[in-house]
Amino acid sequence: MTLTDATTVVALGPQWLDPQYIISSLGPWALLGVALILFAECGLLIGFFLPGDSLLFITGLAATTGLIETPLWGVCVVLVVAAFAGNVVGYGIGYKAGPAIFDKPNSKLFKRENVERTQKFFDKYGNRAIVLGRFVPIVRTFITVMAGVGRMDAKRFFTFSAIGAVLWAAGVTLLGAALGQFEFVKNNIELMLILVVVISLVPIAIEVLQARREKKLGASNLAEQTLDGANADAPTQQIRRPNP
Repeated sequence: MTLTDATTVVALGPQWLDPQYIISSLGPWALLGVALILFAECGLLIGFFLPGDSLLFITGLAATTGLIETPLWGVCVVLVVAAFAGNVVGYGIGYKAGPAIFDKPNSKLFKRENVERTQKFFDKYGNRAIVLGRFVPIVRTFITVMAGVGRMDAKRFFTFSAIGAVLWAAGVTLLGAALGQFEFVKNNIELMLILVVVISLVPIAIEVLQARREKKLGASNLAEQTLDGANADAPTQQIRRPNP
């Protein structure tokens, strides 16, 4: 049974980025190919355009149809390891090469203040940023390198990177395997892939809204403190009595 028989997919981009085309073309090497793509997307800056979410979903479906002969649990293990290994390499790239790139005085994009801003971002949202960022295309590529550039604690980064790898790589693959059993899903894979991407953006949207709310609350508190301080410093008006 081919993946084409099980699904009806209209590519969301060039054919060579279509998950169905990738897996069908690689044949018996499909799992290795998917693992290498995940590795590149999670660790190499050039891999930011690769279809991680949709590829994982289709891989889960392919494992249940027999196109990928490796058992589903083995598929999940391989993909989790590939995603985590990509993060390790990406962190190393950022740690070693990042400072030299960002310290160039004539660079408009790679500025030192961006590194400092990133460091503050990780100090505040580091653990959540690593886990949630894994589910967002492009973000999962650059956030890994930026963690190395910002000198985020390696043990802390690798711990939460591993958690994110399990939740993302195994989670989306299992989701594809489970939902792929339904005829509606098989016949509307493109719609399901779009939903996967949209759902992956929800955690980040929540974080952004929460950050804006905290910023407004902080500005309101600062205004109140300023007003209270101004009132406290205001001179007390005394009533002068006429001299007898």
